Amino acid sequence: MTLPTDPCPCGRTGDRGALRAYAHCCGRYIDHWDEAPAPDAESLMRSRYTAFVRARADYLQATWHASTRPATLDFDAGARWLGLEVRGCRSTGPESAEVEFVARYRVGGRAVRLHERSRFVREAGRWYYVDGDIR
Repeated sequence: MTLPTDPCPCGRTGDRGALRAYAHCCGRYIDHWDEAPAPDAESLMRSRYTAFVRARADYLQATWHASTRPATLDFDAGARWLGLEVRGCRSTGPESAEVEFVARYRVGGRAVRLHERSRFVREAGRWYYVDGDIR
C-alpha cells in the first residue's frame, strides 16, 4: 500500500532537492482531478506516469484527449516502474506543448526504456495528452 507521504513516483524534487511526497505532487491531480487539474503539460505528463505506476486507468482516461483516447486500458501486472526523466518541455502554441521524456520499467525480467515526445493541448483550462512519437 502506498501512503500519501511516500515519495512521488515521478521523481520531482522540491526546493531543497528532496523528492516530493505523492500527496503534494502528482497525487493532488490524480486523486482530485475535478478540483485540481494539472497546471501545465509537464505536470500532466508526470502525473500520467505516476498513474501508470499506480494503475489508475480512470485518471489516464480522463486526461487523454477525446480524439485519441482508447476505449480501454490494460496494465501489465508484472511491470515494475523504475523511473522517469523529463528531457524537455516546450510550448508549441498558446494552448499546446510538447514534453520529451524517458520512462524506464522492467517486465518479465527485461528492462524497457520508453523514450517519447508527447503532445498536449489545453481546452477549457485543462491539459490533455493527445499522442506522442516514440524515439
